[in-house]
Amino acid sequence: MATSDLIARFIMDSIEESERGFAELQRSALAEMFSCVPSQINYVISTRFSPEHGYVVESRRGGGGYIRISRVRSSPSDVVMGAVKAVGNTLDMPTAAAYVSNFYKAGIIDRRCARLILTAISDKALRTIAPEDRDTLRSGIFKHMLVSLLNE
Repeated sequence: MATSDLIARFIMDSIEESERGFAELQRSALAEMFSCVPSQINYVISTRFSPEHGYVVESRRGGGGYIRISRVRSSPSDVVMGAVKAVGNTLDMPTAAAYVSNFYKAGIIDRRCARLILTAISDKALRTIAPEDRDTLRSGIFKHMLVSLLNE
């Protein structure tokens, strides 16, 4: 298993085991624990614990600094509406896939719905659209699909 995967698993386990609902960690301590540089800790946090993955990250720098990572606990409609508001005028496929994965893991959508959304917004489905315009169209389709989920 890659070091990044081990770090991510450790952070997720720390959040799940915490009675407070969040993990409070120090970059330098994690870097030492996993024999890596602090920038690798930053990379894992920014790529796997972002808002589109359902996490809030707070950071305090300095000698007693820490990183506080918590999982967002909201109703399904709040999560979907949050995504509708967060998605701007453009949406790339990796970010869209992260949103869909988060909805699936949270039980907001089932496997079939996740596949349908991903298929509808895929580059293959949008192949007749100029590549520079796909992210704009993808954003519109994605947001409309999410709003339709809210209206069920």
